[in-house]
Amino acid sequence: MTQRLVIIESRARLSSDNNGVKPAPPPSSPSPGAPLTPDAAAQAPVPTLAAPLLAAPVTHYENFPVASLLCPPHLRQPIAAIYGFARTADDIADEGDASAAERLEALADYRDELLAVAAGKAPGARWATVFGPLQQAIRQHDLPVPLLTDLLSAFSQDVHKTAGGETYADRAELLDYCRRSANPVGRLLLHLYGVHDENALAQSDAICSALQLINFWQDLSVDIPRGRHYLSDADCARHGVSRAELATRKSTPANRQLIADNARWARECMLEGLPLVHRLPGRAGWELRLVVQGGLRILDKVDALQGASLHTRPKLGKADWLRMLGRCLRM
Repeated sequence: MTQRLVIIESRARLSSDNNGVKPAPPPSSPSPGAPLTPDAAAQAPVPTLAAPLLAAPVTHYENFPVASLLCPPHLRQPIAAIYGFARTADDIADEGDASAAERLEALADYRDELLAVAAGKAPGARWATVFGPLQQAIRQHDLPVPLLTDLLSAFSQDVHKTAGGETYADRAELLDYCRRSANPVGRLLLHLYGVHDENALAQSDAICSALQLINFWQDLSVDIPRGRHYLSDADCARHGVSRAELATRKSTPANRQLIADNARWARECMLEGLPLVHRLPGRAGWELRLVVQGGLRILDKVDALQGASLHTRPKLGKADWLRMLGRCLRM
């Protein structure tokens, strides 16, 4: 499982004030690292300033409302541009049947394109629908580009780890991954909201790291069969659980305790950042309340499964949304 932006489940679609202009649909993408064929090149957007400036609508199934109606309208497009950038990188790292070397080469090309458009160059043809809107967001909102390159660093790490069947030694190493895979998203959003103080940034980091950890414990049934190991070596050793045992995806008293311990850690991280919901004004604060409550509700379901999340992925239903809304009102 590569880095994900979010945790609360919905099938949100972007809504923006486009003055009647519809965003350009994303072109079909070649395999990561593959050159454009002559036919594809002929149909690709011309690498000039005519590249699309509006982010495409969200078409992937996502875990929380991306640029939803709760989001301030004037920020929906830059948020959508950031989402499109991260979503495309996630697809390069995770989708299709490309080799690890091809994925890493494509991610390196993607990083080069990011640095080029950040320096003012026109977006190239290959990812014009991603970098046209992102360049506009960088220009208009002075987005910190190092946060975007941190995301790409995490995607590349995921490819390396998965290809080599590598594990995480301890929680410190896992949090370093979260620092690059998830925390930049929160910091980019705070930048757009005009919130820059260190206390708010630390709280945002806690929430985003918690969301990433929750995503790990939600997706154990998906990740373990694919050779992705986010339960650390140190935690497994402390609870006496082997990788071979986890691979069977059968619940035992030991791995139930292992999962419960890691879910408790994620909850503690989330609660550490929770005061941030009162720092963000208006719609932004309510959006964050919903994100936080969605993550906590997923943890409730992980706990309720008592280790069965090794073979069953917990999801949110309509009743959960009602419960989350009630909890949001009481925050």
